[in-house]
Formats: sequence, C-alpha cells, structure tokens
Amino acid sequence: MTRARRWVHRWFGVIAVLMLTACATRQPPPDAPDTLYWSGRLALNIASLPPQSLTAGFELKSQAHSGELRLLSPLGSTLAKLQWTPGQASLEQGGQVWQETSLDALLIRLTGTALPMAALIDWLQARPTEVEGWRVDLSQRDQGKLWIQSTPGTTVSVQPQVTLRLMLEP
Repeated sequence: MTRARRWVHRWFGVIAVLMLTACATRQPPPDAPDTLYWSGRLALNIASLPPQSLTAGFELKSQAHSGELRLLSPLGSTLAKLQWTPGQASLEQGGQVWQETSLDALLIRLTGTALPMAALIDWLQARPTEVEGWRVDLSQRDQGKLWIQSTPGTTVSVQPQVTLRLMLEP
C-alpha cells in the first residue's frame, strides 16, 4: 500500500471515530436521589486586557454541600473537572491536579475570575438568590437560558467585568 493510501485510510478512520463521538449523547450518571444535575453550553467573557473568553459544554452535579463541574470540548472530552466538598476542592486539567481548601481559588485558576458557584446552583433552580456584585436574568430560565453578569461600582464588584451565559440541555 502506498504512503498516500495509508494516509487516506488513517484519516477516514479518524473522521469515522469523530463522527461516532459527535453522535454520542451524554446521560447523567446515576447518583443519590438528592443530586441535582444540569448540562449544556456556557460562554464566559471577561473584559480584561486582553479580553478573555471561554466556550464549552458543561455538566454540573450538586448535592447539599458538594459538587462537580466538568467542562467539555465540542466532541465531549473533558477539558477540566472541578470537585468540591466542605473544606476541600480539586481541579483536574491538562493532566495536572490542584488541591485547595476553597472552591473559589480553583475557580479563579480555571476561569481567571471569581464566580458565585453557590448562587449559580440556586439560579439554575430558578431561585432568585441575590449576591452582592452580581446580577442574574432568570426571565428565560424556562427556555433553558441564564444570563449572569458582575456589576461594577458595588462594594464587592468583580473586576474586570464578567458575563456568563448558560444554555441548558432539556
């Protein structure tokens, strides 16, 4: 077989695997009855210099005081996994693992900014929890859309400006 034919066969194999992966759907893993689960897409924009943005799929599981957030590539592979329990949090990303006593420190490492994770879980449940320095638009929550933004000019404002948009899968 010529080198060109081997190359073509390899690429057809890669394309076939990618197509099968793209057709796979994620199912929430079985968990305890009190586990909440959401999945979808997110877009995070940070008005820093230079501006930063992140778009990814996500899966979020939450229990009373613990949780797990996975950020996913368009093909469904895990880009990062964040897990937390009271007094302990871990982040796996790019083959490395970081441990902290607070979730906030790892959220900053992962996204480049602080995010109100406890309030985010409330907002995903359509609870209008108020957090100083943040505003949320829940008006389209029934359509699976949330819009969250830091509010400059407050005593606890997040600098720079942060906007997080979520699109939930049904």
